[in-house]
Amino acid sequence: MTSGKFYKYLPFLFSIILILGIWLGSRLPQSNSSFDPLFSREAANYNKVSDILDYIVSDYVDTVDLKILETDAIKGVLEDLDPHSAYITAEEFHQVNDPLMGSFEGIGISFRIEKDSITVINTIPGGPSEKVGLMAGDRIVKVDDSLIAGNGVNNNTAMRLLKGKKGTKVMVSIFRRGVPKLIDFGITRDVIPTYSLDVAYMVNPSTGYIKLNTFSATTYEEFNLAVDKLRADGMQKLILDLRGNPGGFLQAAIDIADEFLADGELIVYTEGKNRKKRFAYASNSGRLENSAVAILIDEGSASASEIVSGALQDNDKGVIIGRRSFGKGLVQEQMSLPDGSALRLTVARYYTPTGRCIQKPYTKDENFEDYFSESYHRYLSGEMQHADSAQLNDSLKYVTKGGKVVYGGGGIMPDIYVPLVTDTLHTYYNLLVNRGLLFSFAFDFTDQRRTELNRFTDFASFNKGFSMTDKTYDELVKYAEEKGIVAQKEQVDLSKNKVKTLFKAYVGRNILDEKGFYPIFHQIDSTFNRAVFELNKPLN
Repeated sequence: MTSGKFYKYLPFLFSIILILGIWLGSRLPQSNSSFDPLFSREAANYNKVSDILDYIVSDYVDTVDLKILETDAIKGVLEDLDPHSAYITAEEFHQVNDPLMGSFEGIGISFRIEKDSITVINTIPGGPSEKVGLMAGDRIVKVDDSLIAGNGVNNNTAMRLLKGKKGTKVMVSIFRRGVPKLIDFGITRDVIPTYSLDVAYMVNPSTGYIKLNTFSATTYEEFNLAVDKLRADGMQKLILDLRGNPGGFLQAAIDIADEFLADGELIVYTEGKNRKKRFAYASNSGRLENSAVAILIDEGSASASEIVSGALQDNDKGVIIGRRSFGKGLVQEQMSLPDGSALRLTVARYYTPTGRCIQKPYTKDENFEDYFSESYHRYLSGEMQHADSAQLNDSLKYVTKGGKVVYGGGGIMPDIYVPLVTDTLHTYYNLLVNRGLLFSFAFDFTDQRRTELNRFTDFASFNKGFSMTDKTYDELVKYAEEKGIVAQKEQVDLSKNKVKTLFKAYVGRNILDEKGFYPIFHQIDSTFNRAVFELNKPLN
């Protein structure tokens, strides 16, 4: 009886529930989008950015490229983080990563864009171009069927055309001085090694010199081979030149610092919000622990260069000479993405053994322009010319075990400061160098006399047998006048020896690579010469 009465009222109850549901629905926020997700927008897996991009591609008034939108969106996000987190597109990946890997795939030449053409500076020994007969001084006029010379070619275009997968073939047509017609070569690309060590040589019977241009996957191996050779030649002291070295792999820096430090000494540690402290200590394998060392740095020395410099400075090993380093103390990890692109994200800071973070301050502006041009502001403030102008923060003062005061908060401050040379005595020299005229003149000189200069097959014969004559110097002065540089005879005469030295170094580089440049350039390199003095001065 009771159950019968209940069923009689069921239709009425369902109606009340339906009306109540409609009323509650009308009280919820409304959306005009036809792409509302089934679940709440507060759901943890909801991707607002993806939704917006899909909506734009689907409904925007004009056709858009989703790939371009994604790239712009990612770069926009990273711009709000720090100066070193970066997105690398698939097209940029090899160009960015190859220098760190120690090799690339291509035809095996070093080149320079001169007078709107690709000019071969040198062929890589044993590489594809050397094997088919390309020579230094050749101008690449055509690549496959494309005319290159005279078309505004730049470095990126040249690399895109000449690099390629191992085993692929490229046709090049070259102009060679003295040959009336273009010469055609078919070159099969191969794996080409790249080197992070520019030069290693003995400065004097007891002092060696090594210059590193980056910290790549092969740097430690290259460094060890150079050390072995120099020690065999009698090296007891070493000048390690890290000027202009932007850094690279953290592990390479740790391994090289380890060679100078005693077992158990701290090299560096890293820490981030989501990364626990990680310490790197020296092992017992340091072959240079008992060797005197001078590290050369400047405003272009960053990251891994600062790790090596800071590790040795904080452990009271050797002497740091030059100018304050760049100030990059952020650690990036790279995540590869399925389409061949990659994301480099800052995940930690690194700290020198005394605990200082040498990362310089940064604020968000257009592409962090002030951050990357900070060395220019150092010049304007006078720091480049005078160490006393450096802005050192006493609250970031640290003391090494040996009692030496060091500073954090913006690069490694050297133990011995060598200011930027801005002397007014050599104004003519400075004008020739800063405007690139001496460089261009030396290149043309080499190019016109390449057959004659090729008799110098090593540095010893070049250094003994070549010098800039007074006649060539007069030709340079005339060339400079044609380019708008007119100087008094006294200025021209005063700069003569310095100009002749750098000219010889440039010619040496053009025919013998870096081993023909540095030993000559070092004659007028004040930082280098200070290091030689410090390592070889008599002990009191």
